[in-house]
Amino acid sequence: MSSYSFALSPARNLVSADLLKLRRSRGLVTVTALLTIGATVLTFAVMEVMHLVDPAKHGPAGGILHLGHTAFLVAGLGSVAAAIVASSAAVGDLDSGVYRDLVVTGRSRLALYLSRIPAGFLFLLPFVATAYTLAAVASVVLAGGNPVPGTQLLWTTGLWSLLEVAFYYLLSFGIACLVASRAYAIGIVLAWRLALTPVLAAISALGVVRELVPGVGLQDLAPAQLGDAVRQGPNVGMTTGAIAAVLIVWTVVALVAGGWRDTTRDA
Repeated sequence: MSSYSFALSPARNLVSADLLKLRRSRGLVTVTALLTIGATVLTFAVMEVMHLVDPAKHGPAGGILHLGHTAFLVAGLGSVAAAIVASSAAVGDLDSGVYRDLVVTGRSRLALYLSRIPAGFLFLLPFVATAYTLAAVASVVLAGGNPVPGTQLLWTTGLWSLLEVAFYYLLSFGIACLVASRAYAIGIVLAWRLALTPVLAAISALGVVRELVPGVGLQDLAPAQLGDAVRQGPNVGMTTGAIAAVLIVWTVVALVAGGWRDTTRDA
């Protein structure tokens, strides 16, 4: 048991070091907080103020419908934050010139690659979890006369939001390592997530081809009670197994390609 713990300690140290680098970046912390927690607080604040100013025209800020809208916001802007955090974690050492020094010390390139994946996610997770927790609490407390979301709906919606953010984090990480550029990786992922996915999902002539688009599967996984609040296009009707297969394939391909490029490039 002690030898096992000893073997794990270098990996833990690498993850801790990578996590500390991200936390020390004030700009990254600020942008991530604004895209997740800030956007959620602002959304409910605006809806509540509108309700207080004109209750007849604007209903309560809480309830199932607004939970869906805010979960969509958390998942969407959380994916943007995920792309930014993942690209920073993936190529931060390369951009700063530190990567060469790390390789020279004799550390395994694969270990350096793998340590950055959990480090970035551990940095991102608290922001996303806090944002959704605030949305969940507000949707119950501020429900007024609107239908109040139950515990199961709150949990499943939270897991759905986190799954989408986690997927785009891993996808962004692999792409960033592959292209060795933060800007290119962020641009590619955001263009795919925010522009191309809704367009492809809406083209019914594509038929079964739409099922290969990960955003389509993620949309189909959204809790049915949220209705159209979380939809960017029609419901394709994929099975859970098919959705899992698509997400896994995309994730594995991105991470393997990124890992291959990261471990074979010139230091």
